[in-house]
Amino acid sequence: MPQYIAQITIVVRDYDEAIQYYTTILNFELIEDTTLSETKRWVVVQPKGSNNGCKLLLARAASSIQEQAIGNQTGGRVFLFMHTDDFDRDYQDYTAKGVVFVRPPVVEPYGKVAVFKDLYGNLWDLIQPN
Repeated sequence: MPQYIAQITIVVRDYDEAIQYYTTILNFELIEDTTLSETKRWVVVQPKGSNNGCKLLLARAASSIQEQAIGNQTGGRVFLFMHTDDFDRDYQDYTAKGVVFVRPPVVEPYGKVAVFKDLYGNLWDLIQPN
């Protein structure tokens, strides 16, 4: 089997708050929620229908250093790139649910794109590739 990235960690403030946001606002599926200890859970989500795509591990900050990284894991750069087969559908759905777009939709040589902030302030590209 070739190598591939299976999961990326997003540091979050609270497990249940993050699950609620990613599943109800961004329409992700909850893949796993396993209790590992009194303070730690293994929580995995992914966009619906992306069975072979990269998953997100929602990891609750466990130290003050980790808390500082919440919402700023890439120093203010776009962090994640989510492809869609229907940009207008998803843009309208997210906007109706209160998702904040910090850069409006534009058409670029590679497709239609807009940048939004997630619950914690991480920046995402929503892209419908050409």
